[in-house]
Amino acid sequence: MQVEDIKVFIPSQDFALSKAFYLAMGFSIIFETAQVCEFENGDCSFLLQNFYHEGLANNLMVQLVVSSVGDVHKTLQSLTEFGIKFSEPEIVPWGNVLHLWGPAGELWHITQFSESS
Repeated sequence: MQVEDIKVFIPSQDFALSKAFYLAMGFSIIFETAQVCEFENGDCSFLLQNFYHEGLANNLMVQLVVSSVGDVHKTLQSLTEFGIKFSEPEIVPWGNVLHLWGPAGELWHITQFSESS
């Protein structure tokens, strides 16, 4: 097997709200239907689905690796109208981490790896 890509499907409780949130976060929509849209930033992408299941949303965690957790934290501070929650950045052995609970309750583990990782 030769894997070429892997993407996660993120659930949305309010599809329009979640789309607006991820656009405000800095992602771009590269494909869209009434049931799913693909978001991209750099070489990375994920699929937002017009589907919600509480058990899925509350048990989903996705790692997003970024160059600056501090920059993401500043962005999130200006996006509270989307009903999100997020933690303060935390230094951990492998770098800097913050947690973001998106509009449907999905958990993003946002990581900036340290130089030695």
